[in-house]
Parts: sequence; structure tokens; C-alpha cells
Amino acid sequence: MKISSAIFSAFSATRRVGNLRIARSSLIKSAHLLERIGLASVGASGGLYVGATLLRQKAGLFESGWIVLITMAYGALGYYVGIDLSGNVAPRSTSNISEEWNGSEPVEIMSAAGTFGAAIAATLSVSILVLDQNLPNGLIGFVAGCWVVGSSLQVAAGTMARNYEAPVSGQ
Repeated sequence: MKISSAIFSAFSATRRVGNLRIARSSLIKSAHLLERIGLASVGASGGLYVGATLLRQKAGLFESGWIVLITMAYGALGYYVGIDLSGNVAPRSTSNISEEWNGSEPVEIMSAAGTFGAAIAATLSVSILVLDQNLPNGLIGFVAGCWVVGSSLQVAAGTMARNYEAPVSGQ
């Protein structure tokens, strides 16, 4: 018997036992929490790079070390709240012929755009730091803007997704 088959049969055996269903649900919730904490860590590390890039410029507002902490906290919040949307907004399989507007599309688009903007800012920041570049303030402002807009879109999308109630079918 293959190991994957043994694991699958062990999980299917737990479904039959009534008392283990609660434990399995708790395990899934714990795994989901760990996933979200991991996403927050990714957001914080991206914020660390963006904050370090801003701190390196030594320009007015960005001279304080607090900018690093602020960008890390905002990145962690954005990735924790905005990337892993709730099940109510998760993509559903629909017919390609007649797709109907269900109200979740703006949330998904905002989350995707926010993730893209924050990722671009983090990537540019890492490349600026690794290559030890001295860039004009306009480009650094672009990186900071991508980070703020991207993280804000993630927070807004996550908040909207958690407040969104799926329509009840049949009414």
C-alpha cells in the first residue's frame, strides 16, 4: 500500500467516527489560522524591505526608524486580512454561457490588485537594496505609493469579504 493511500484511508476513517469530526474541524481551523499567520509574516517581510528602502533615503518623514515598523505592521495586516478571502466570496464554478453578477467580483479584483501592488513594491525594494541603488525620490515615492495603495486595497477587500453575505438561493 502506498503511503498516500494509507494517509487517505486514515482520513476517511476519521470521518466515520462521530467524535473525531469535531477534532478534525478544529484541526482545519488551526491550519487555517497558521496559514493566515504565515501570510501576515510574508506581508511583514515585504513591509520590512519597503521600510528599509524608505529609511535609506533619509528624506524628511522617512528619517525615523518607525517607518519600518509601520510598513511592516501595515503589510502584515494587509496580507492577513486581504489575501485569504472567506468562503462566501471564494470563486464558484459557474457556466461560461450565462455568468451572473453576484457582487463578489469587486472584492476579488481589489484583493488581486492589492496583492499585485504590494508585491511589486516589495520586489522593487528588494532589488533597490540588493543592488545598492541610489534612485530619485520620484521612484522611491512610486514604491511607497504601490505599497500603501496595495496594502489598503487588501485591507478593504478583506473587510468587504467578511461583511459580505452570500445570497440565499431560491428566494
